[in-house]
Amino acid sequence: MMMKTNKTFCISLIASAIALSSFNTVAAAEEDGINIHGGVRINYSYKDYSESSKDKGGDMTFNMASLRFDGKLGNWGLKSDYRFTADTNYIKYGYGFYDLNPDWELQFGINQVPFGNIGYISNSYWFGLPYYLGFEDDYDIGVKATFEKNGWHTDMAFYKSAEYGPSENKQYAADLYTGTINGTEYNNEETNQINLRQAYTMEHKGGSTTFGASIEAGQIYNAKTGNNGDRYAVAASLDSKFNGWNLQLQAMQYEYDAADSMDDNKIAIAVVSWQYEIASKAQVYSVNLAKTIPTEWGSVKFYNDFGLMTPDVADETYDDSMQNVLGAAIAAGPTYTQIDFIMGKNMTFSTANNDHIGLPEVGDDWDKRFNISMAYYF
Repeated sequence: MMMKTNKTFCISLIASAIALSSFNTVAAAEEDGINIHGGVRINYSYKDYSESSKDKGGDMTFNMASLRFDGKLGNWGLKSDYRFTADTNYIKYGYGFYDLNPDWELQFGINQVPFGNIGYISNSYWFGLPYYLGFEDDYDIGVKATFEKNGWHTDMAFYKSAEYGPSENKQYAADLYTGTINGTEYNNEETNQINLRQAYTMEHKGGSTTFGASIEAGQIYNAKTGNNGDRYAVAASLDSKFNGWNLQLQAMQYEYDAADSMDDNKIAIAVVSWQYEIASKAQVYSVNLAKTIPTEWGSVKFYNDFGLMTPDVADETYDDSMQNVLGAAIAAGPTYTQIDFIMGKNMTFSTANNDHIGLPEVGDDWDKRFNISMAYYF
């Protein structure tokens, strides 16, 4: 019973993270000074696969509060975001930066890993499928250099480790996990990671289109044996805006090849107070479509985000995982509300019995849940 309660709570935490991080109307830091801002979020959810949720007509919970500091003095600056929840707290990011010139910026600390579509490969409160694998809105400890000029965007980065230790599960971003899950012992730790991302934005009538390509490579340290495995991921993306419409496409492949693994077909991931297993090698496809309609009081964005993961491992019993989110985001002054209908198949956090991604499916149905997220920003 405690496991189910913790899982339900961490689902709310994960979902709250996307809206807080994707809402961009907070004030920017002054040229020389510091700006303090943040947000508070509550959440309503109704799960058709939970008898207790149906009996109660859903659940209303406090999700989280976010406190951010942005500051700059000359060419030096800092950015940080710390999150508070009902039973834990954690840092999302915290880094210093230096503007080498108008085109180049150097960041050092816990910063966003440059992989995949610039920004997010999702519109919804629920993130896209790559997030749960560690490839969307990920944050690690390292150094990143960013170049931007005439439509070109280049990121080069080196990360020494994840933002928390490998046995910790409370972090905002999905990372490799050390611990025992369903009888399988994992002793994996992310280290010595290199990222390179190149994108180009082409302006055209009615909007713009951004083409991007990314590569990530690093080691997997086994804390029990002292040996190193390796990992990699590659992605190609397109993000096109035209007269209020937005189309996002991404295809990626990843592989975790851990040293001294008990099962080469799977590996453990932890994120926001939970941990689960994923296929160690797979292809992931994202197709998102959105339409934003301006209003006198703000805007309404309608969207549909779809993700598919196809495992590519030796065990032929491993099955595809899918997630689809149909929703609307309403921006009005300091408030931001997202109304989502989530469907999951063989997908962690959005299905009843499949607390994994890409492993053998339990049952063959789509599970469904309805979610309303409401936030106030200051």
